[in-house]
Amino acid sequence: MTTTKTSLLCAAVLACIAFTAGAQQTQLTPARDRITDEAIHADLTGYEHTQGRIQALNDGGRPIRDYHLSKAQCWLDVSFHEYSRNDRSAFPQEALTESEKLIVGMEQGVTPLPTDTPLVNGAARVREDLWKRLGAIHGTPGFACAQQAVACGEVELVHAGNEFNQQQWRHAKPYIQIAEDWVSDAEASTRQCGAAPAVLPVDTVLTANVLFEFDRSGRSDIRAYSLQSLDRELARLREEGLTLAKVELVGHADRLQGRGHDYNQALSERRAQTVRALLLERGIDAANVTYSFKGDGDQVQQCDGVKPQAALRECLIPNRRVEVRLHVTR
Repeated sequence: MTTTKTSLLCAAVLACIAFTAGAQQTQLTPARDRITDEAIHADLTGYEHTQGRIQALNDGGRPIRDYHLSKAQCWLDVSFHEYSRNDRSAFPQEALTESEKLIVGMEQGVTPLPTDTPLVNGAARVREDLWKRLGAIHGTPGFACAQQAVACGEVELVHAGNEFNQQQWRHAKPYIQIAEDWVSDAEASTRQCGAAPAVLPVDTVLTANVLFEFDRSGRSDIRAYSLQSLDRELARLREEGLTLAKVELVGHADRLQGRGHDYNQALSERRAQTVRALLLERGIDAANVTYSFKGDGDQVQQCDGVKPQAALRECLIPNRRVEVRLHVTR
């Protein structure tokens, strides 16, 4: 029995070594040497080869919607995106390596494959609320239909965290928006997965965040892209044949007036009232809309150490929000 256990342990260790070694096949040219056509051509050839391995796995029967194949593709995509933008940090290499780790595992039939999402290049863990929404889908029946969106949403959050570290929130914001779209798509895929029941569970909620400019609460102070996100969620009601049971609005403020400040309480309430008025204009029954406000008591983005003041204000915008929770049934 001991010999058998030892043999199995050795086999597992050797498999792990082979997995790790195989994952290091493509090495990009160091940034300082990436100055010749030959070097760039070699790197592009490496990307093409990695893409070819993903294609071969797909051709071999692993669907593109598969969590691990999708994640390998999305790691490859963000690596190439930053390489093309002349990112001189370790991010392109480390993201590419994560792609190849998964590729090697799939090629070798490793099971189970990892589902963790490393914060490569020391990426900041931004938007914990989005991480939690993606994490809640893992292990549910609907995950089978949402694998691609979950995988790519997780990778895009790391991409955003890397941009946040390098150039702060203004440069991270576009990738956060992409991540938000993936999260929304993942939740929609989960709801629609398989044969839809006659009635959805009572806790089925569509979520959108309406964001406001610093120290503002009027409708003209709403960031346009966040209002578009709300309208996209409202459109899903029609697309999926859902019935809106109720709407909960929760107003928030950032911490810049001082944590626990009464001013922030009032500001978060005014924001909730503004969004309520917008929903009524969009045909939502006033009797179905309730609102509450939390001031600065629930910060989803910390922005510790961000300077100067203008950059800090921009970084904190996810906290200047009204959460819109659309409770739906079918």
